[in-house]
Formats: sequence, structure tokens, C-alpha cells
Amino acid sequence: MSVTIYHNPVCGTSRKTLEAIRATGVEPEIIEYLKTPPSRAQLQELIAKAGLTVRQAMRNKGDLYVELGLADESLSDEALLDAMMAHPALIERPLVVTAKGVRLCRPSELVQEIL
Repeated sequence: MSVTIYHNPVCGTSRKTLEAIRATGVEPEIIEYLKTPPSRAQLQELIAKAGLTVRQAMRNKGDLYVELGLADESLSDEALLDAMMAHPALIERPLVVTAKGVRLCRPSELVQEIL
């Protein structure tokens, strides 16, 4: 089974999700998205396949979200994507991709749905 995780090693939920994947005997492809962010097209595809809105795929915790005024509900998906491309820390994590689909694994137990 092929598994890819968009991972942030300092995030506890991301680490728990990675542990859950490895517990199945699979060594996933690990993409540290803060170092190697997905392209805009890849991010849009991940969001769509996960069944999320762009806003749901955006991390809304932390100073950056507030500083950039991203809570403004009138912002378009394009504006939100622009912010995530400029600041990958705004991409919610972890996103996991398998042949069964894409999930935002918050909480980490959601990874079981696609393993």
C-alpha cells in the first residue's frame, strides 16, 4: 500500500498519525510540507479529494492567521490559497493520501478510514 503524509514533525497530531500508519507495517512517503510545500494545483487537489473547503484546510490557530486577517469570511478561496502558498504553516495537518482517498487526520484516528 502506498501512503503519503504531509507531515509537520513538531505537531503531536501529525506524529500520532505517522505512528498509526507505521503500526500497520507501512513506511509512508513523508513530505515535510513546511520544507517542501505542495504546488497550488496539488493543494487544491488534496483539498477537493479530502472533501474539504479551502477554509477547512487552513490552520486557523496561531498568530499568522490573525495577523493576515484570514478570519474574514468574505475572503475568497483564491485569497486563502494565496495565503497558504505564501505561508505553508497555514496548511492544516496532517493530510494523508492512500489509494482509498485523502483525509485531514485531525484527530489522528481518522487515518484508519483510509488505511
